[in-house]
Amino acid sequence: MDFDREELVKMAQEAKEKSYSPYSGFRVGAALVCEDGSIYTGCNIENAAYSPCVCAERVAVFKAVSVGNKKIKAIAIASDKDGYISPCGVCRQVLSEFADSQNFTVLMSRSDTDYIEKKLFELLPYTFSKDDIK
Repeated sequence: MDFDREELVKMAQEAKEKSYSPYSGFRVGAALVCEDGSIYTGCNIENAAYSPCVCAERVAVFKAVSVGNKKIKAIAIASDKDGYISPCGVCRQVLSEFADSQNFTVLMSRSDTDYIEKKLFELLPYTFSKDDIK
């Protein structure tokens, strides 16, 4: 099953508008599509204590997993930054827990129609997985 890349990017751009980022001013939105076609969005949420902050990508993943959807297919990420935004290392690791990194698509956008596409394994070539702890 394929997905509409531009629609996913647009949803990430819209999710960015809900960001709670009063400290950094760095708004980020994400839209995640699961294998069954369902879509979950997230935005970054900051906290005055800083360490409890959560990235938009993880908010979207946690929303999906919290309702039982553990097979993710792709994610789009948007920010106010002029360049393309990439998931941080922690988010890459969380994505790898629920994705086939060889086939998982990461769309890093600058606008609704301007984005680049990478596979997760390109962004995190040596994942740490459940197979590593057995």
